[in-house]
Amino acid sequence: MLKKPGMDECILVCVYYGPNGERLIRRGHKMASMLNCPFYILSVDPLPFDQFDADKSEYVERWQELAEDLGAQAFILRDNERLPSAKAIKEVAYDKNVTQIVIGQTAQSRWEEITKGSFINVLLREIPFADLHVVSVARNIKSVEEDMYEKGVRAYLVEDGDGYRVSFTQSKGCEFEGIFFKETGTDFNNGIFKFMHDNKMCQVHVSDDRIEETGTVERMVEEKHVQ
Repeated sequence: MLKKPGMDECILVCVYYGPNGERLIRRGHKMASMLNCPFYILSVDPLPFDQFDADKSEYVERWQELAEDLGAQAFILRDNERLPSAKAIKEVAYDKNVTQIVIGQTAQSRWEEITKGSFINVLLREIPFADLHVVSVARNIKSVEEDMYEKGVRAYLVEDGDGYRVSFTQSKGCEFEGIFFKETGTDFNNGIFKFMHDNKMCQVHVSDDRIEETGTVERMVEEKHVQ
């Protein structure tokens, strides 16, 4: 969805981890379609991307897919962010000439608002130049999947004989660098390995250090070397 000359509106959808992100993105897309204007998707996180757990990286992958499918101008991930979230959102909104912001908020008790403050009020003070659309969302419910994997660690995908395996030390034959999420309750290196390829988040399954999707990885390695 390209911005046309004279088009005044631009929408920014702010998402955070949880099942409500997709709903907010679709709401922003619907508004952008009605106004015939561009929209962006933004997520802000103080952690660097390589410290995201499996659940977080799964959401990021889904949001990237949605951005592509729905024709967003871009999905912007401000990871390792040192600024407060409201100021980071302000920077992006100003840079992209945003006029409307879509954001979700869970119901706050009066005590929570007194002790923690209202993020929406902070945002209104920081960004007076944009209209704020606050969507009521449910509090996140911890899913079973969040307990499936341990915290991710940096790892490398290397060729090994007729296949590929995950290594925790960088070597000359390293094909991809990424994050390994080990299954909980096992002494073996079983789990998933996530890495970037062709500007997309990719995931393969690991069984006792070995990559299960050998054919898929071979294709990606070939594409990488052709580039």
